[in-house]
Amino acid sequence: MTTLRKLSLALLAAGWLVSAQAQGLRAEVGKPLQQAAELLKAGKAKEALAKAKEAENVPNRTPAEQLTIDRMKAAAAQRAGDMATAVQSLEAVAGKVSGAELGQIAEQLASAYAQQRNNAKAGEWLQKAVAAGNNSATVKQLQSYLQSASGDYAAIAKEAGAAVAAAEQAGRKPEEGDLLRLADAQQRTSNTAGYVNSLEKLLQYYPKKDYWNAYLSRLPRKAGFGDRYLIDVMRLKLATGTLTKTEDFMELAQLSLQAGLPSEARRIIEQGYKAGALGTGAEAARHQRLKDLALKQEAEQKAAIAGQAAEAATQKTGDDLVKTGSAYVAMGEVDQGIALIEKGIAKGGLKRPEDAKLRLGMAQLQSAKAKGAAAQTLRGVKGTDGVAEIARLWLVVGAP
Repeated sequence: MTTLRKLSLALLAAGWLVSAQAQGLRAEVGKPLQQAAELLKAGKAKEALAKAKEAENVPNRTPAEQLTIDRMKAAAAQRAGDMATAVQSLEAVAGKVSGAELGQIAEQLASAYAQQRNNAKAGEWLQKAVAAGNNSATVKQLQSYLQSASGDYAAIAKEAGAAVAAAEQAGRKPEEGDLLRLADAQQRTSNTAGYVNSLEKLLQYYPKKDYWNAYLSRLPRKAGFGDRYLIDVMRLKLATGTLTKTEDFMELAQLSLQAGLPSEARRIIEQGYKAGALGTGAEAARHQRLKDLALKQEAEQKAAIAGQAAEAATQKTGDDLVKTGSAYVAMGEVDQGIALIEKGIAKGGLKRPEDAKLRLGMAQLQSAKAKGAAAQTLRGVKGTDGVAEIARLWLVVGAP
């Protein structure tokens, strides 16, 4: 495996076999070892192993000579695929070294035993590697592998969670592998809340399409999730490049029309056409009809919106101001829309005040003037019906 091949090169690079004289070896031992090193560099592992064994046949070997022989045998045997000899030689070396070198050798032994499915011995050497101060990425991966093999997902969650927390407390981005291990362990132990939280962190630090798909597909199934936020889930899919199906483009455009946002519907349809999801196939005529409807309603709204804004200002509550402001934002009149939404929030009496804050934050993300206030607005959105999650996700994505 890759780890074992790396060790072979590491043994040479460490200078263990650079010079028979420098190692204090007798010529009859040093010469075949030097030849073995040269053969190994040339990719002739079996021949190198034979030379190492030739050196081992020299009688009355000193401890220093035997240690150098064992190191060369380990390197050559690994490259030659002779795992039995590699393990034997590595264990011989491990019995004679300490500190960082022992930590490295123990890691290699743990990896070798894991390849042989001897998880008990792998775990034994892994503990020795950690005790010697080796906390490398490979050690963490081996820990996770052995925990998974034993079904101890609670231990994986604890270890990975500690690594994520330590990174965040130090102001560093957690390792993607730690977050993935944590999310997997949480999912396997039915820790739904923890799993969703880990997915959010993956989106925050590593916003890949796979993670967006996983999170956004799960969000509508959250207990208490409000159906009115389905449009927001689909908007997020569109913004993250995970909205690809023809029916999804059609549904999102229709939801926008129902929300009184024909300008948004028209843009969605245009994106569907550009992506090749709309305008082709047996349903092309239907797609065109929806586009014509969006254009018609958009023209009507542009002609009437000034009057709607004036009418909204006379109402007792701010709901119509928020709605009209959102329409202005969708039409591209972002700052004018923000002003109306803010007036609506200030007037009060809102049916859903957290929704209004969400719309304000989304609008601010699109404004050069107000973008600096968007983060504070969106972080201030509270609720257990999905609105807070939607707000946090727009902070990750940016402008709709």
